[in-house]
Amino acid sequence: MAFVFKKQIFGFMDLLRFKKLVPKRREKLAEGSDAPLPKTYAVNETAKILHPGYQSAKLVSVEQNTADTKTYTFETEKPFYFRAGQYITVGCKIGESEVARPYAVSSAPKAALEKKVAVTVKKCGYFSGYLFDEAKVGDMFVLGDPSGEFCYEPVKDVPHIVALAGGSGITPFYSMAQAIADGTNDFRLTVFYGAKTEQEIIFKKELDALVSDKIKVIYVLSDEEKEGYEHGFIGADLLKKYVSGDFTVMMCGPAAMYAFADRELTAFALPLRRIKKEANCVGARDVEPKTWQLTVHIGFETFTVPADARETVLVAMERAGLKAPSKCRAGGCGFCHSKLLSGKFSLAGADKRRLADGKFGYIHPCCSYPDSDMELIVPKADLPEGM
Repeated sequence: MAFVFKKQIFGFMDLLRFKKLVPKRREKLAEGSDAPLPKTYAVNETAKILHPGYQSAKLVSVEQNTADTKTYTFETEKPFYFRAGQYITVGCKIGESEVARPYAVSSAPKAALEKKVAVTVKKCGYFSGYLFDEAKVGDMFVLGDPSGEFCYEPVKDVPHIVALAGGSGITPFYSMAQAIADGTNDFRLTVFYGAKTEQEIIFKKELDALVSDKIKVIYVLSDEEKEGYEHGFIGADLLKKYVSGDFTVMMCGPAAMYAFADRELTAFALPLRRIKKEANCVGARDVEPKTWQLTVHIGFETFTVPADARETVLVAMERAGLKAPSKCRAGGCGFCHSKLLSGKFSLAGADKRRLADGKFGYIHPCCSYPDSDMELIVPKADLPEGM
């Protein structure tokens, strides 16, 4: 049966309104001001303040904490807005290489509003070794935006954080303790801080000064037995001794500590969302030495650089002096994601790419090792002038 169209008076009125639409728009435009539109808006200025991107920073203080750990305080061009527990990237040029590494901020968020931010670094790698042996007051560095989700989240976390810290993994928790003490954050923090010996404990004096009804610190020594310290490793029995009720676990330390803690925490049957781990940077892999060739497109420039099969694609680019973007160096943040045009690679650990990244051929150079010659398109790092 054929459809019969019925004319409606209201439909006719709609046609009349539509016919008048263009003339009415012209009238309204004629009534408007001819003043030029503003070049920037309040929301843009706010975004620049909250997310300044890369910025130059001067090293203004170096403090020795332990035999192999120092705290570096930088003066930034702009205030730094970050949450206690987040990290920043610290970078500079070493010889012909552009090098940057992520470090948890150890200073309080309030201090960053006064353009001061500090990281505490253990001498255990190439860039950390350079900082420890070569960096001096007055040197210039490039700092990246505060990043990371290793923070207290009131929406999903219990307002009692049980922190498991190993060695220099105390740094984000020291920042949290300061934030609780100055009123920036409002939650209870119980820190279990593990070290081999008393001499390897960082910030003991500072942490003891912060202890209150909201902040508790338990020191655990694995290689010494001393009065005032627990002995052994941070396990279920030790947690039960000091902690009761509901809590969220946050841990920062070496991979071996994570593996041990995962086994011990099964005794508490915590949901996965209540266990947070700060990611560790990807290191070299143990394979036979072999050099591959990387063809790298950055902006309108193309570079050909060598890549050691034992090191990540990101390290190869840095060694060649390319300004490649990086943040977490653990494959989690996606900041360095790059388009793979050709070549084979292996991943360090689990594949943390989004499904769309894998589907459309994107990789994270920070955790990808070359298994052949490779060609890729890399985002351009928006570094300060002259860096």
